[in-house]
Amino acid sequence: MEQNQPVFGIEKLYVKDLSIEVPNAPEIFLEQEAPQVEIQLNTGGRGLGDGVFEVVLTVTVTATVGEKTVFLVEVGQAGIFRIMNVPEEQLEPLIAVACPNLLFPYAREVVSDAVTRAGFSPIVLQPVNFEAMYMQRLEEQAAAAAPSEIPVQ
Repeated sequence: MEQNQPVFGIEKLYVKDLSIEVPNAPEIFLEQEAPQVEIQLNTGGRGLGDGVFEVVLTVTVTATVGEKTVFLVEVGQAGIFRIMNVPEEQLEPLIAVACPNLLFPYAREVVSDAVTRAGFSPIVLQPVNFEAMYMQRLEEQAAAAAPSEIPVQ
């Protein structure tokens, strides 16, 4: 009976990719203006076989002053998850919502540390609602798949 119980577990958490650029150093450190910060999030998952999945949360933080890039940080925080005995319709939400929720605090720490090591004040990423992002993506996919109405003349 216990063999059919749903399984959701973390096998491994790791930084898959880390990049930081400060293309306008050292002059950028003399700027007095506060930078504009833009944050992009992407998630992706793939099966590794036998109920094991890799999920990668990519966080890209770009800070600019006018046309100049202050810094650019990209982190690919990844995890290997064991997901078994879960109904097929629940698999995608687990990979798109639950896994990124677990990965996000680690990605936030790596971003903050990298920005600090580059000589800037730490960036503290605010919590993210991955469920809302997932639902928005589903709505966009449904809208794109829906037949467009052609006006009758």
